[in-house]
Amino acid sequence: MVRNSLSRICYNGEEGREMLAPGKHILLGNHACAEGALHVGCDFFAGYPITPASEISHYMAKWLSKLGGFYIQMEDEIASISAILGASWAGAKAMTATSGPGFSLMQENLSYAYMTETPCVIVNVQRSGPSTGQATLPAQQDVYQARYGAHGDYEAIVLTPWSVQEMFDLTVKAFNLSEKLRNPVILLADGAIGHMREGIIVPEKVKRIGRRCPESVECTPFDTDDPSLVPEMPVIGQGYHLLVTGSAHRSSGLRDYTPQQHRDTVERICTKIRRARNEIIEVDQNNIEDADIAVISYGVAARPSFGAMLKALDNGLKVGMLRLKTIWPFPDREIRKATEGIDNILVVEMNMGKIVREVERAVARRINVVLAPKVGGEVHTSDEIFQAIRRLKQ
Repeated sequence: MVRNSLSRICYNGEEGREMLAPGKHILLGNHACAEGALHVGCDFFAGYPITPASEISHYMAKWLSKLGGFYIQMEDEIASISAILGASWAGAKAMTATSGPGFSLMQENLSYAYMTETPCVIVNVQRSGPSTGQATLPAQQDVYQARYGAHGDYEAIVLTPWSVQEMFDLTVKAFNLSEKLRNPVILLADGAIGHMREGIIVPEKVKRIGRRCPESVECTPFDTDDPSLVPEMPVIGQGYHLLVTGSAHRSSGLRDYTPQQHRDTVERICTKIRRARNEIIEVDQNNIEDADIAVISYGVAARPSFGAMLKALDNGLKVGMLRLKTIWPFPDREIRKATEGIDNILVVEMNMGKIVREVERAVARRINVVLAPKVGGEVHTSDEIFQAIRRLKQ
C-alpha cells in the first residue's frame, strides 16, 4: 500500500515527530532527499532557491520547524553555507542545497569547512552549464568542481544517486559520514533525478551516527590520538576553550603558521578520509565477471546505461556494468580489480569527459577506454549507448 501522507512516528524515544512513515511511498527525488535528511536527524537548513534544487528548500521550509528544527532562507548561497557551518559548531546536523552557480559561490566556505573539519551536507542538484546554462535541465558537469573546486589540499566525499530511493539513502549516508569523519559531504545529484517521481521504501529505522564529543572542557578540537585521526568536536557555548579559524592552527585552534604545524594538519585531514575509503566507497557491479566490455557510469546516466547493457546481453554481447555510487574518493582500486581481463571500457556521462579521465588513470591505459558523452540538457537514450557498445566490437 502506498502512503502519501505524513504520519506521526517515534524515533529514538522522541514521540510526536512528523515524518514520512516507514513503508512504500511515491516521491519526487528532491523531496526524498529532504526526507532522508529529516529521518537522519537534520535540524538546521539554510539555503537560497535555485532550480533544479528548489524543491528541497521548499520541503524543508514546510516540515523542519514541525520537528523542532530551524529553516532559514538566506540572501544568497555564500550566506547559506556560512550559516550551516555556524549551526554545525552549535551542535546542529546542518544541510544546504543548491545547483551549479550557487555551488560555485559556496567554494570558499567549503574550503573553510575542510580546514575546520566542520560536518555538514551540501546537495548539488546539477544543471547544465557553463554559467547559467540551461537553468532547469540536467547535467553531470560539476564532477571536478565537487572534488577540486575549493582551494587548498583536502579530501572530498562525493556521493551520486541514480534513483529517488538513493536520493533518500545516500542523503542518510552523507550525514552519517559527515558526522563520523568530521568532514563536509557532497550529494551530487542532477536535475533529472531531482525532478523524477518514483516509488521508494522508507525503512523502519534509519541509522543515525553522531559526532564524538569531548568529555572535558580541556580538549584538543583539532588533533587526536585516535587511530581514525578524527578529533572530538566540542559545541560552542558549552564551556569549552574553543577557537575556530580557517588559518593554519594548532590542536587548540590557535593560529600557527609554522611549516611543520601546517604539514601535520593538512596531512591528517587528508589521511583520515583516505583511511576510511572502504567505508565510503560503493560500486554496484552487474554481470562484470563474464564480460569483455565494461560500461562505467553514475547518476542519471547509469539508468540508460543499464538498459543498454541488458539489450547488449540479449544480442549476445558480453557486457557488464560498474555503477559508481561514490565518485570521490575515486574507486580506482575497485575499477582495476573488476576490469581485469576486460578489453574495452565505455564511460557514459552527461558532460564532455570527466570521470573518463579518472578511469583511464585507474587502469593505466592497459584497456581501451572510450567516452560516450552527452550535453545539451538531455539524458542519453539506451539505444545511443547500445550503438556505442556495438562500435567497440567492430
